[in-house]
Amino acid sequence: MSGPRLNGTVLAGGGDWSSTRGDVCRLDARYLLRADDGADIDIINRGHYHELPGGTEQFDDGVRVSEESSYFRTAPTFRTDAPAHLWLARTVFIGLAREEDEHIVIRCYAVD
Repeated sequence: MSGPRLNGTVLAGGGDWSSTRGDVCRLDARYLLRADDGADIDIINRGHYHELPGGTEQFDDGVRVSEESSYFRTAPTFRTDAPAHLWLARTVFIGLAREEDEHIVIRCYAVD
């Protein structure tokens, strides 16, 4: 995981679950991140996925969201007691997700 304010490694042992109703898949992923400074950050990431009609590419703020023309959004929440990372627990985020090279890539944005 890398970004302008946080870098780290996702640790083994997390999990993800999904449930589908109609054409919408509800997502629930839980994992632990070890920040480069050694702090552990618990992440719960819930969201929704569904194919977009019409077969056209979907863009948000110039970011290509998916190769498959899908809606793939998450709402990650972070828990930590590390002083340097408390801003994560005090901030609301949205995530734009996509599959890339057989991995799920999530670009997180803080909501002001």
